[in-house]
Amino acid sequence: MKMNHALTTLAGLAIALTATAHHSDSGYDRDSLVVFEAEVSRYSFRNPHITLFVETEDGSGEIVEWEIETGSTPIMQRSGWTRDLLEVGDTVIIRAHPERTGRHRAILNTMETADGSLWSQIEEDAEATVAAKDLNGIWKGIVSTSLGRQVRQAALTPAGQAARDSYNPIEEDPNNQCIANPPPFHVSSGNYLTGIEILEDRITIRSEFFDAERTIWIDGRGHPETAEPTVQGHSIGHWEGDTLVVDTIHLAEHRDGNGGGVASSPERHVVERFSLSEDGTRALVDVVVEDPEYLAEPFVGHTEMMFVPHLQLYRYNCVVE
Repeated sequence: MKMNHALTTLAGLAIALTATAHHSDSGYDRDSLVVFEAEVSRYSFRNPHITLFVETEDGSGEIVEWEIETGSTPIMQRSGWTRDLLEVGDTVIIRAHPERTGRHRAILNTMETADGSLWSQIEEDAEATVAAKDLNGIWKGIVSTSLGRQVRQAALTPAGQAARDSYNPIEEDPNNQCIANPPPFHVSSGNYLTGIEILEDRITIRSEFFDAERTIWIDGRGHPETAEPTVQGHSIGHWEGDTLVVDTIHLAEHRDGNGGGVASSPERHVVERFSLSEDGTRALVDVVVEDPEYLAEPFVGHTEMMFVPHLQLYRYNCVVE
């Protein structure tokens, strides 16, 4: 195989695009970009993320294989990617952010195929045009209101700070073991979709992000005194006018449960308030998270989801790597 374009590294490049990887991407150098022509050696269209393996020449003329991580199948499918988009032997031009370890591994910025098409894993926030009558339906996370970004500013206890300082996302991220995020982060995972169904005695919430599913009981019951902790916990809710108030406890320990590498404890308590925007095009979600072991004070955040009844809610179907 003979490549026409040598590997180029652009250090200190200001990247305007925001990737939507399935987990923490802190292991990648977002301030550097590698650009090279390569030949596809393998294409894995599965979760927790689609992976592209390509071969190219290094600076000494030796053939090396790069592992290029992209987003998950729901995100990539809505960006036009398909299972048969690439075949072994296809020539592509890769632009990607390299792993900080120096290994031949990177997270995709863009990929150009032989026909000149440019492919990425980016979905832009758009303006909603359809109004919902209530919280029933399909909702799309809005990147600019992500709780994952906000929680990084939370005040931490010494244990919380130690957890963040010692966190190794490549080795410890629960998403790599196909473990979903706990509430409230399941409704703020970038461009993933969330389905809400209001029934007589309960409300169900399902996120595309690792197929997180919750049942919120609205039949007047309280929390059980004891229960087996789970990732999504036990949730009860009630209506205050048109606002749904959800209280969740009995949450299992989670290595990234408070976001940004901060673990969570079984003492974690989450309160969410779901309401519609005045024009009905967005679901507004206000959250308060208490976790005395890791959070020095309650985390208070706000996120929004866009009403997208025309979009399909995909299954994540994660496979442990």
